[in-house]
Amino acid sequence: MKRAALVAPAFLAAATVAGCASSSSLEQFEAAPRQLVLEEYFEGQTTAYGLFEDRFGKVRRQFKVDITGEVAGNRLTLTEKFIYDDGERDTRVWEIDILGDGKYRGTAGDVPVPAVGQVSGNAFNWKYKVDLKVGKSVWNVGFNDWMFLMEDDLLINRAYVTRYGIEIGQVTIAFRKG
Repeated sequence: MKRAALVAPAFLAAATVAGCASSSSLEQFEAAPRQLVLEEYFEGQTTAYGLFEDRFGKVRRQFKVDITGEVAGNRLTLTEKFIYDDGERDTRVWEIDILGDGKYRGTAGDVPVPAVGQVSGNAFNWKYKVDLKVGKSVWNVGFNDWMFLMEDDLLINRAYVTRYGIEIGQVTIAFRKG
């Protein structure tokens, strides 16, 4: 997978909420007025817009993602079709197992170890590693995604991207249904 790995199904950023999220615990969102059910939110068509900022805050890439979600039994399949501002196109397919109690585990072609995530209230925390193509090499980078259901049709995601435990950038995505 090319640079599409800079996006989590994923959704991105209300700065005041997501800025605090990197050190937050999910429990603080239990009593939120909205309750996120990942498979319900992503079933059907979703459109997302996002950007990747390097660790210095410089926007390096912008993109649009058309997402098709299908639920079959205890599995959510997300097909993400990326269109980058430079014209590059890419596709990622997530197979996400619905484990119950707000817990999820997922795989994709460039995710070498299954991703793990959990929902609490309106928040979802999703952690995984991606083999990311950077120039002629491949970097294994970590993602720590924090997603927040803001309205029934709007999901904001902020992903903290690390390499060797050092933050190298952030991805911000806004997902909208319909």
